[in-house]
Amino acid sequence: MSHPRAPFLAAFLLIVLSGLVLYLMGRQILCPCGYVLPWYGALGTAEGNMHLTDWYTPSHVIHGFAFFGVGWLVLRRLSLGWRFALATLAEVSWEILENTPAVIQHYRDTTVSVDYMGDSVVNSTADVIAMWLGFLLARRLPIWASVAICLGFEVWTTLAIRDGLALNILMLLAPSETVLNWQSGG
Repeated sequence: MSHPRAPFLAAFLLIVLSGLVLYLMGRQILCPCGYVLPWYGALGTAEGNMHLTDWYTPSHVIHGFAFFGVGWLVLRRLSLGWRFALATLAEVSWEILENTPAVIQHYRDTTVSVDYMGDSVVNSTADVIAMWLGFLLARRLPIWASVAICLGFEVWTTLAIRDGLALNILMLLAPSETVLNWQSGG
């Protein structure tokens, strides 16, 4: 039997390790602009994905809801803490993969994010913390509220920036010229 805090220590160590891996991959720790804003809402700039939160932060909160739900469905034998640690492992794995040259180039080639430069370490860390928030909210809220928040975030970002988690997944896995034209304002 492990110590009850062990999974949370593991999650913390995973976020630190992912920051180190991202740094060793050549990711900027902070925005090259020299400062970090709590929110950065401009689109199509080199500073996108360099500050603490941005238009894609809600998708990371949704990741937390999804990871909680999947863990609840298929990993019930594991403690909540170890499900949290596994969710953290999944999120930091995505952050590392998302910031590889191949994925960055894929986003630039197939989405409206032609200026996407990848995330700063600070932004990636904040994305993992946003996932933690979604996971913890999903633990506390009734299912209907969790679903409503996820749908609300998707509608909000789709209306505000013509993007969101669902569109991001679609354009990553099966790029569509029609969707790209719509996202571009056409």
